[in-house]
Amino acid sequence: MKYWLVKSEPVKYPIEKFAADGQTFWDGVRNYQARIHLNAMEIGDLALFYHSNEGKEIVGLGRVIKTAYPDHTAEEDGWVMVDLAYEETFSKTVTLAELKAHPVLSQMQLVKNSRLSVSPVTPEEFDLVIRLTHPA
Repeated sequence: MKYWLVKSEPVKYPIEKFAADGQTFWDGVRNYQARIHLNAMEIGDLALFYHSNEGKEIVGLGRVIKTAYPDHTAEEDGWVMVDLAYEETFSKTVTLAELKAHPVLSQMQLVKNSRLSVSPVTPEEFDLVIRLTHPA
């Protein structure tokens, strides 16, 4: 299993809408590196859900339920999307400031390349985020 982080502006598609929908297609990605990541996603992979621009925090979790297929919103060929199923909304979020301050999480792609809307997450980073969102 691989781990990912997907970003959405809460004014466009917040975690609450994802939870209500139950599943969604992740379309509209127009960055070549992010497209590579979408193509690498496999069924069952987990994706941290990040609110960008407003909030700037990891707020929940989704699971890949359909691998890359043509993005119906693209005007050019070659762009893809995946389908994600809602898994969880975190009761405790992890802010970008917290990620930047953490010795391990400060190395996440989200921190190093904040423009990517889809990025890989290492197993260690994923486990740390889950621990931070589920305090004992």
